[in-house]
Amino acid sequence: MHDHRRLGRELDLFGTDPLIGAGLPYWLPDGATVRHTLEEYIRAAERRAGYQHVYSPVLGKRELYEISGHWAHYSDDMFPPMELGGEQVVLRPSLCPHHAVIYRSRPHSYRELPLRMAELGGMYRAELSGVLGGLTRVRAIQLNDAHVFCTLDQVAGEARAALEMIRRAYRALGITATRYRLSLPGPGGKYVAAPDKWRRSTALLTDVLDRSGLAYEAAEGEAAFYGPKIDVQVTDAAGRESTLSTVQIDFHQPEQFDLHYIGADGARHRPVMVHRSIIGSVERAVAHLVEHHGGAFPAWLAPTQLVILPVSDTELPHAEALARRCAGLGLRADVAGPERGSLGARVRAARLVPYQAVIGAREAADDLVAVRLRDGRRLGPLPADDVLTGISALVDAHSVDLWHGAG
Repeated sequence: MHDHRRLGRELDLFGTDPLIGAGLPYWLPDGATVRHTLEEYIRAAERRAGYQHVYSPVLGKRELYEISGHWAHYSDDMFPPMELGGEQVVLRPSLCPHHAVIYRSRPHSYRELPLRMAELGGMYRAELSGVLGGLTRVRAIQLNDAHVFCTLDQVAGEARAALEMIRRAYRALGITATRYRLSLPGPGGKYVAAPDKWRRSTALLTDVLDRSGLAYEAAEGEAAFYGPKIDVQVTDAAGRESTLSTVQIDFHQPEQFDLHYIGADGARHRPVMVHRSIIGSVERAVAHLVEHHGGAFPAWLAPTQLVILPVSDTELPHAEALARRCAGLGLRADVAGPERGSLGARVRAARLVPYQAVIGAREAADDLVAVRLRDGRRLGPLPADDVLTGISALVDAHSVDLWHGAG
């Protein structure tokens, strides 16, 4: 069983320090590479899907969260307000109020809708020390968040498109959903008192799930305070289930912030807000990926994609030149020379690297590469350009395959 906390330390992905504080991990270079690559993947996917990216502050006035409803329904999970110039400001627990304010900062026509707004942004939650652990439960969260402002008849299509984005991302990441959950309000929870809005949003999400052909289970007590949601559940190495991705329909905040657009009839209309997160928090996503793959990430996501192994110091200059060619193609390569031990020891040390390129005298002389794939297959010797081009194509396609064709 893989534990991401142990593997995270062994693989030098992230760490913690009492001086920084509990629930506040820092990212080491290899972990930062995984995180950056994951973030760039999701930004590119969102751009292709018609999203526009924004940045918004991690602080907001308390009044902002009073309007959104977070203060009344969620303040127990928020950090205390800070006094600043006679005003109270709060570390945000969510990005949606900021996006609502950005939307209302200028007028909108029905012709602009759906307006898809995305951000990889920080949010902060005052989690109790007893529930903190590794990357799965932290106090500073980098969230892949987005909000679609649309007309009522566009809601179902946007929610279905978000579910398809989630499925595509999971395929690229080599992971699977444990189940899909329709999260509904439960007795005793802090929920917005708007029965009609709850009925409408629940009916819409139920229809989306049914038309998508996905098996799902309803779960009471798991809804957001402002509305129901579709939660995509994953299971960690210890069998614990958690939510990685979500799709939500929100009638509440557009009303709270008095959002509107001008319709074809020239009148003001209220948009609907679809919240969606494809990979959830970067922290939880990386934790799940570490455990699921045991540190053997898909090649496009691996911190080091190709390790170059010169047999002796004689081949070292050629190995270093090959690494520079990799960099020119955008591949992350490392030269593991004889100073790191015997060839066998270097091969074992690089067991999680997708590709190992052994450079002996013949390879150096003829610009060939003998490739060992992480799954045990061996290729070549092959022309170096052919190998690098093949690897680059698989990486660019975000493929989970290590090589096309037989090994």
